[in-house]
Amino acid sequence: MSLQGIRIGYCLCGSFCTFEKSFSAAERLVGMGAQLIPVMSYNSAELSTRFGTNEHNIARFERITGRPVIKTIVDAEPIGPKKMCDIMVIAPCTANTLAKLALGITDTPVTMAVKSHLRNGLPVVVAVSTNDALAGCAKNIGALHNYRNYYFVPYRQDDTENKPNSIVADFELIPQTIELALMGRQIQPLIL
Repeated sequence: MSLQGIRIGYCLCGSFCTFEKSFSAAERLVGMGAQLIPVMSYNSAELSTRFGTNEHNIARFERITGRPVIKTIVDAEPIGPKKMCDIMVIAPCTANTLAKLALGITDTPVTMAVKSHLRNGLPVVVAVSTNDALAGCAKNIGALHNYRNYYFVPYRQDDTENKPNSIVADFELIPQTIELALMGRQIQPLIL
Protein backbone atom coordinates (compact mmCIF):
# COMPACT_ATOMS: atom_id res chain seq x y z
CA MET A 1 0.00 0.00 0.00
CA SER A 2 1.21 3.48 -0.82
CA LEU A 3 -0.14 6.74 0.50
CA GLN A 4 2.41 8.72 -1.49
CA GLY A 5 1.43 12.37 -1.60
CA ILE A 6 -1.84 11.91 0.31
CA ARG A 7 -2.41 14.91 2.59
CA ILE A 8 -3.72 13.76 5.96
CA GLY A 9 -4.98 16.03 8.69
CA TYR A 10 -3.88 14.00 11.71
CA CYS A 11 -5.67 14.94 14.93
CA LEU A 12 -4.92 13.96 18.53
CA CYS A 13 -7.50 14.17 21.32
CA GLY A 14 -6.96 13.57 25.02
CA SER A 15 -6.90 9.79 25.33
CA PHE A 16 -3.32 10.05 26.53
CA CYS A 17 -2.85 6.32 27.13
CA THR A 18 -3.06 5.75 23.35
CA PHE A 19 -0.64 8.50 22.30
CA GLU A 20 2.22 6.06 21.83
CA LYS A 21 0.12 3.96 19.45
CA SER A 22 -1.01 7.08 17.62
CA PHE A 23 2.52 8.42 17.21
CA SER A 24 3.61 5.02 15.85
CA ALA A 25 0.73 5.08 13.37
CA ALA A 26 1.68 8.61 12.30
CA GLU A 27 5.28 7.47 11.73
CA ARG A 28 4.04 4.58 9.57
CA LEU A 29 1.90 6.95 7.49
CA VAL A 30 4.85 9.26 6.90
CA GLY A 31 6.93 6.21 5.96
CA MET A 32 4.26 5.34 3.36
CA GLY A 33 4.68 8.75 1.74
CA ALA A 34 1.78 10.62 3.34
CA GLN A 35 2.07 14.27 4.29
CA LEU A 36 0.63 14.86 7.76
CA ILE A 37 -0.82 18.12 9.04
CA PRO A 38 -0.82 17.81 12.86
CA VAL A 39 -3.77 19.06 14.90
CA MET A 40 -4.24 18.77 18.67
CA SER A 41 -7.27 19.39 20.85
CA TYR A 42 -6.87 21.89 23.65
CA ASN A 43 -6.52 19.13 26.26
CA SER A 44 -4.04 17.06 24.29
CA ALA A 45 -1.88 20.15 23.67
CA GLU A 46 -2.10 21.69 27.15
CA LEU A 47 -2.17 18.83 29.66
CA SER A 48 0.80 16.90 31.00
CA THR A 49 0.02 13.41 32.28
CA ARG A 50 1.80 10.27 33.41
CA PHE A 51 2.01 9.43 29.68
CA GLY A 52 4.18 12.47 28.94
CA THR A 53 4.37 16.21 29.21
CA ASN A 54 2.52 18.41 26.79
CA GLU A 55 5.83 19.86 25.60
CA HIS A 56 7.21 16.40 24.85
CA ASN A 57 4.04 15.33 22.99
CA ILE A 58 3.96 18.49 20.87
CA ALA A 59 7.67 18.21 20.06
CA ARG A 60 7.34 14.56 19.10
CA PHE A 61 4.30 15.23 16.91
CA GLU A 62 6.11 18.08 15.15
CA ARG A 63 9.21 15.93 14.66
CA ILE A 64 7.14 13.13 13.07
CA THR A 65 5.17 15.42 10.77
CA GLY A 66 7.82 18.05 10.07
CA ARG A 67 5.24 20.80 10.66
CA PRO A 68 4.07 22.96 13.55
CA VAL A 69 1.03 21.60 15.40
CA ILE A 70 -2.27 23.39 14.86
CA LYS A 71 -3.48 24.15 18.41
CA THR A 72 -6.15 26.84 17.94
CA ILE A 73 -9.56 27.10 16.31
CA VAL A 74 -8.35 30.08 14.29
CA ASP A 75 -5.46 28.07 12.83
CA ALA A 76 -7.70 25.04 12.11
CA GLU A 77 -10.42 26.96 10.26
CA PRO A 78 -8.53 27.40 6.93
CA ILE A 79 -8.12 23.62 6.47
CA GLY A 80 -11.34 23.38 4.44
CA PRO A 81 -11.30 26.64 2.51
CA LYS A 82 -7.67 26.10 1.50
CA LYS A 83 -8.35 22.41 0.71
CA MET A 84 -5.32 21.44 2.77
CA CYS A 85 -6.24 17.75 3.30
CA ASP A 86 -7.41 14.77 1.25
CA ILE A 87 -8.55 12.97 4.39
CA MET A 88 -8.76 13.70 8.13
CA VAL A 89 -7.81 11.18 10.85
CA ILE A 90 -8.70 11.53 14.54
CA ALA A 91 -6.50 9.13 16.49
CA PRO A 92 -7.34 8.92 19.32
CA CYS A 93 -10.89 10.22 19.24
CA THR A 94 -12.35 10.61 22.72
CA ALA A 95 -16.00 10.35 23.82
CA ASN A 96 -16.02 14.11 24.27
CA THR A 97 -14.95 14.72 20.67
CA LEU A 98 -17.31 12.02 19.36
CA ALA A 99 -20.23 13.75 21.08
CA LYS A 100 -19.25 17.14 19.71
CA LEU A 101 -18.93 15.80 16.17
CA ALA A 102 -22.27 13.98 16.42
CA LEU A 103 -23.97 17.18 17.59
CA GLY A 104 -22.13 19.62 15.32
CA ILE A 105 -20.33 21.42 18.14
CA THR A 106 -17.19 23.22 17.00
CA ASP A 107 -15.28 24.48 20.03
CA THR A 108 -11.82 22.87 19.78
CA PRO A 109 -9.10 22.86 17.13
CA VAL A 110 -9.96 19.23 16.26
CA THR A 111 -13.70 19.78 15.85
CA MET A 112 -13.02 22.89 13.77
CA ALA A 113 -10.52 21.00 11.61
CA VAL A 114 -13.07 18.26 10.96
CA LYS A 115 -15.94 20.69 10.30
CA SER A 116 -13.78 22.74 7.96
CA HIS A 117 -12.58 19.61 6.15
CA LEU A 118 -16.08 18.15 5.79
CA ARG A 119 -17.27 21.21 3.87
CA ASN A 120 -15.38 19.69 0.92
CA GLY A 121 -17.22 16.35 1.20
CA LEU A 122 -14.02 14.48 2.04
CA PRO A 123 -13.56 11.49 4.39
CA VAL A 124 -12.87 11.53 8.12
CA VAL A 125 -11.35 8.45 9.79
CA VAL A 126 -12.16 7.95 13.48
CA ALA A 127 -9.96 5.84 15.79
CA VAL A 128 -12.14 5.77 18.88
CA SER A 129 -10.64 5.40 22.36
CA THR A 130 -12.97 5.79 25.32
CA ASN A 131 -13.98 4.07 28.54
CA ASP A 132 -17.60 5.10 27.87
CA ALA A 133 -18.12 3.64 24.37
CA LEU A 134 -20.66 0.98 25.32
CA ALA A 135 -22.52 3.26 27.73
CA GLY A 136 -23.32 6.97 27.39
CA CYS A 137 -21.16 7.43 24.29
CA ALA A 138 -22.72 4.58 22.30
CA LYS A 139 -25.40 6.81 20.77
CA ASN A 140 -22.75 9.21 19.44
CA ILE A 141 -20.72 6.40 17.89
CA GLY A 142 -23.94 5.09 16.32
CA ALA A 143 -24.80 8.54 14.98
CA LEU A 144 -21.38 9.00 13.37
CA HIS A 145 -21.59 5.53 11.81
CA ASN A 146 -24.66 6.81 9.99
CA TYR A 147 -23.20 10.15 8.91
CA ARG A 148 -21.80 10.53 5.44
CA ASN A 149 -18.00 10.70 5.11
CA TYR A 150 -17.20 9.16 8.52
CA TYR A 151 -15.20 5.92 8.58
CA PHE A 152 -14.13 4.02 11.68
CA VAL A 153 -10.91 2.20 12.39
CA PRO A 154 -11.92 -1.30 13.60
CA TYR A 155 -12.25 -1.45 17.38
CA ARG A 156 -12.58 -3.89 20.26
CA GLN A 157 -13.24 -3.95 23.96
CA ASP A 158 -9.87 -3.45 25.59
CA ASP A 159 -10.51 -4.74 29.15
CA THR A 160 -13.81 -6.56 29.56
CA GLU A 161 -13.05 -7.47 33.18
CA ASN A 162 -12.22 -4.05 34.60
CA LYS A 163 -13.66 -1.66 31.97
CA PRO A 164 -16.61 -3.43 30.29
CA ASN A 165 -17.80 -0.26 28.50
CA SER A 166 -14.38 0.62 27.06
CA ILE A 167 -13.34 0.26 23.43
CA VAL A 168 -10.13 1.13 21.63
CA ALA A 169 -9.44 1.20 17.91
CA ASP A 170 -6.73 -1.03 16.45
CA PHE A 171 -4.23 1.69 15.52
CA GLU A 172 -2.34 -0.81 13.35
CA LEU A 173 -5.30 -0.70 10.94
CA ILE A 174 -5.25 3.08 10.40
CA PRO A 175 -3.44 2.85 7.01
CA GLN A 176 -5.87 0.25 5.64
CA THR A 177 -8.85 2.25 6.94
CA ILE A 178 -7.52 5.37 5.20
CA GLU A 179 -6.96 3.53 1.94
CA LEU A 180 -10.55 2.24 1.84
CA ALA A 181 -12.06 5.52 3.11
CA LEU A 182 -10.41 7.33 0.21
CA MET A 183 -12.43 4.97 -2.02
CA GLY A 184 -15.62 5.60 -0.02
CA ARG A 185 -15.59 2.20 1.72
CA GLN A 186 -15.69 1.21 5.39
CA ILE A 187 -13.05 -1.36 6.33
CA GLN A 188 -14.48 -4.66 7.55
CA PRO A 189 -14.83 -6.30 9.97
CA LEU A 190 -15.50 -3.22 12.04
CA ILE A 191 -15.77 -4.92 15.41
CA LEU A 192 -12.81 -7.14 16.24
